[in-house]
Amino acid sequence: MTDRAVVQGTLLALLAGGLLVLWLRSRRAVRAESDGGYTTREEIAFEVDRLQSQLYRWLTTTNHRDIGVLYIVFGTAAGLWGGTDAMMLRTELLTPPADIWTPETYNALFTTHGLTMLIFFVLPVFFGIGNYFVPLLIGADDMAFPRVNAIGFWLLPPALLLARMGLLVQVGGQVLSLFLPEDAIRFFLTVREVSVGWTLYAPLSVQQPNPQIDLLLLGLHLSGIATTVGAINFIVTIAYERADAVSWGDLDIFSWNMLVTSGLALFAFPLLGSALVMLLLDRNLGTAFFATGGGGPILWQHLFWFWGHPEVYILFLPATGLMSTVLPKFVGRKLFGYKFIVYSTLGLGVLSFGVWAHHMFTSGVDPRLKASFMAISIAIAVPSAIKVFNWLTTMWDGEIDTSAPFILCAGSIGTFIVGGVTGVFLAVVPIDILYHGTYYVVGHFHLIVVGIIPFMMMAAGYYWYPLMTGRWYDRRLAKFQSGLVIFGSTVTFMTLLVIGGLGLPRRQAIYPPEYQVANQIATVGAYVIGLSALLWLYNMVASYWRGDVVRTTDPWDLKATNQFTREWQWFEERMIEKYDLEPATPESTRRAYAPELEPIGMLGGVGSVVENVYRNAGRAAVGGFVGTVLMAGGLGTAVVVDVLDPASFGEIAELVGLGPDPLLGTLLFLVGGTVTWPLLFLAFSDYLPGQLMFETGLVFATLISTGFAVAFYTGQAGLALVGYLGFVLVAHWAYGLGLTVTFQYLRSRGPREGRR
Repeated sequence: MTDRAVVQGTLLALLAGGLLVLWLRSRRAVRAESDGGYTTREEIAFEVDRLQSQLYRWLTTTNHRDIGVLYIVFGTAAGLWGGTDAMMLRTELLTPPADIWTPETYNALFTTHGLTMLIFFVLPVFFGIGNYFVPLLIGADDMAFPRVNAIGFWLLPPALLLARMGLLVQVGGQVLSLFLPEDAIRFFLTVREVSVGWTLYAPLSVQQPNPQIDLLLLGLHLSGIATTVGAINFIVTIAYERADAVSWGDLDIFSWNMLVTSGLALFAFPLLGSALVMLLLDRNLGTAFFATGGGGPILWQHLFWFWGHPEVYILFLPATGLMSTVLPKFVGRKLFGYKFIVYSTLGLGVLSFGVWAHHMFTSGVDPRLKASFMAISIAIAVPSAIKVFNWLTTMWDGEIDTSAPFILCAGSIGTFIVGGVTGVFLAVVPIDILYHGTYYVVGHFHLIVVGIIPFMMMAAGYYWYPLMTGRWYDRRLAKFQSGLVIFGSTVTFMTLLVIGGLGLPRRQAIYPPEYQVANQIATVGAYVIGLSALLWLYNMVASYWRGDVVRTTDPWDLKATNQFTREWQWFEERMIEKYDLEPATPESTRRAYAPELEPIGMLGGVGSVVENVYRNAGRAAVGGFVGTVLMAGGLGTAVVVDVLDPASFGEIAELVGLGPDPLLGTLLFLVGGTVTWPLLFLAFSDYLPGQLMFETGLVFATLISTGFAVAFYTGQAGLALVGYLGFVLVAHWAYGLGLTVTFQYLRSRGPREGRR
């Protein structure tokens, strides 16, 4: 067995050493000796003084941008630490037996991975981005309470050290064992990383004697205080420090999301702190909050998940705010449905407190309560779907700039859709009971938390990099890295969805040999994610010294689409003041979203319906083919999960006199989807509701889905009927989207006079 402490300590030391070498090389490159001689003693003393001055500045600063940078650096370091845990987890799962780490070490790895990433990585990074940009976006000079802001940050480093003290003590013990006898350093040799799972379920977390659990609880409690302090600061800043010209209706989407996130944190984290104190008392003073004869172990689950599920949205909402901020800039259109995005954010904030018990469907909760929590859990998909549809609509008919931020945005939407749809199934009691302890949950959860949160952090990093540093990052490397992280995430977590659907339990170091290939595929995908994270870090650090200098006040050409927002106005003023640059002026202004314009025709044609159909039959066939391919995914899944009988397709063949052959029926169905339905859509689209083409397409797909549902119904009942109708509807929506997106693309490639 390999020693985890040695491996992880070595990896972190190598990473820190690599960054130090990179920094020294970069400094040397920009400070070459003019006379070609050696560095003098006076120059070394000057460098030391400069470092002391910089250290004092960063330790005492209350400037919101400096605090923001500190948050981002801290969160990135914690993310790399937690990510190292994940890489080690996946390495163990390369082989079925536990032959790399012990099962206890494996348990410790997924415990510390979860807590580090959720508590010390995501929230600090978002608080850092918020600290840097919220005051700029709302026209404020600083955060409302600058000193409290600094205190909120400086509580986090000791909190992380307390939470991860087990590893540090273990490494220290192994070093001391080289010089001291074992009895003298027994404490260092007995403390271990916590291995009770990141949910800290009682009674195991109460009864396990490892003293590191107490340090972990203190660290988590301290982080909760830091988060609450930060949340209060954001709320007061956004409510009272806005410039006079910034009303609630003009508030940018990212600030809205930070406001709702802070509100959630204000209610959720004090409750977590109370629960942690009770657990500490149970462990050390013999109280019975979570003992069988007292409040019971289920009480811990209620308290934990009442914090835990809002915590998911505390992590998720800032990412959606960044999506709504960054995406429009790279499609050349303003955000579609500003009000609906705001309302959906508020809706998610409220509903997130009403769904905690769906994590406890297997714990003997009253069935009537299960039903109510199931309904709310399904309902929370609605505001999430509103966001997705608004993002898709924002991209509609845009002039897309395939830069790294856009690639990450598009990838995030895709992974979020898959993660969100798979989560709807877990909200249903019978399905959740079936998949509760499997990798299906891991795949669903990670498609959301990895598929959108780090993606949007990276996208925001690329988008605001010129503003923060005055330099450009390596854009070719950024595109490659963006594609790499999307590929790695898709491979890893889609594979986990599949093996979870096949029933493989999670949280076990030892698994049946038949899952080895799938686990190896997932591990390779995880390594790709890790490699892409290192490439992103290298790009950010190296470009800080070696990147091309920004020589314009409008690096992203935002004035051309009337999206030159407040933070970039601040940047322009700064560039003019410091470098005497001229304000950038766009050569032309592109059209933004203009809902008052009506489409002339589906494919840009004019004339009668018959003439349009005749002229555009070829294009309709292409659109129908794309839509049918997308639709096949939904219907194929319905067949796999046994809610759609493939034999029912034979009735189509029988209808035209070819006999009840399902294969022939399927071919006829594909022909109909490629030819008949697109032509009908073109013929009647002018009479269907919907201002945009994709809206009309969804209406059309919904209408024809009712006919499909009746025609292919084969006696399904109960949950099978619900699944059958759900798959039919989703598959037809995919068909409608594929059809209309293809039409829109073909029209954009056609004659100019046909476009809006």
